[in-house]
Amino acid sequence: MASQTPKDTLPIAAVFSNLFRNFPRLMLTNLLFAVPLGAFFALFWWLTVLFGISSDYAVLVQLLMVIPVFPFYAGVVKITAKMVLGEERVPVVRTFFGAVKENFLRFLVHGVIFYAAVVFSYVSVSLYIRLLSQSTLFVGPLIISVIVILFFTFMFFYIPAMTVTFDIPMKYIYKNSLLMSYGELKKNFIALLGLLLVFVVSTTLLIACYGSPVAVVIVTVILAAVLVPSIASFIIHSAVYERMYQMITDKSSRAEAIDAKIQETKTGVKPAAKDEMKEALKNFEIDESVPDDEYIYFNGRMMKKSVIVKLKQESEEV
Repeated sequence: MASQTPKDTLPIAAVFSNLFRNFPRLMLTNLLFAVPLGAFFALFWWLTVLFGISSDYAVLVQLLMVIPVFPFYAGVVKITAKMVLGEERVPVVRTFFGAVKENFLRFLVHGVIFYAAVVFSYVSVSLYIRLLSQSTLFVGPLIISVIVILFFTFMFFYIPAMTVTFDIPMKYIYKNSLLMSYGELKKNFIALLGLLLVFVVSTTLLIACYGSPVAVVIVTVILAAVLVPSIASFIIHSAVYERMYQMITDKSSRAEAIDAKIQETKTGVKPAAKDEMKEALKNFEIDESVPDDEYIYFNGRMMKKSVIVKLKQESEEV
């Protein structure tokens, strides 16, 4: 059953209310995810020690764990998405393992791409920071790398959520996520600020343990096992999920709104709306190779190609 949030409730207050209401389930979700996370972290750490991999490459080897861990992240995404939509009493264990089973292969692919993005980010930023000591000309490439990393991050706000929510081909998942990475900048930066808050709180707790290695280990384990992944996922989806969901599923209401504007112009009402809508549809180029049932980005929404074609035809008849 979906919870009802008063309309006059501030968005940030509603998010925190939802967070605290679901906190026990978020902890359980995190514990389920922590088991494979801890196991694969230990495995890849042991491999770096076993093969005597130098510290320069040890990080890249240890990061390989994100590939086998990523399918289990599907469970975290599914649960937090349900919470964000207002579903109460989410059956955590059943939902978690159901999402992992249904999305295992797709999330393995996402894990490989995520690993490649992380390696690119690590190598490029490290390289240009070192080169800055030789010449300030490398400021430009460094800034470009940071921007690319930022959009990689924004894409992965959507890729996992879109995968567990919609049964659409992988290429459309990446295409739509890329479009939303720059088409929904406001929502993306809100999610990024939320993650920054989690990072600041976590870092503060670790700094408070300075001087006690045992305390640092204990706090790190608690953060990883009980709190951070599920809360980070919850914050991301609180910012972007509902908008993404509406853009893909609420296409009919959007089509009706556009159609209503066109119908208004047929009666001579609001001629400015007529010109604006006709111009938007006239200038919008539709890729003929795209299937009619594919969702494409138009006027801030994901709409089926067939709907847009119909609207273009109607606008030309006006």
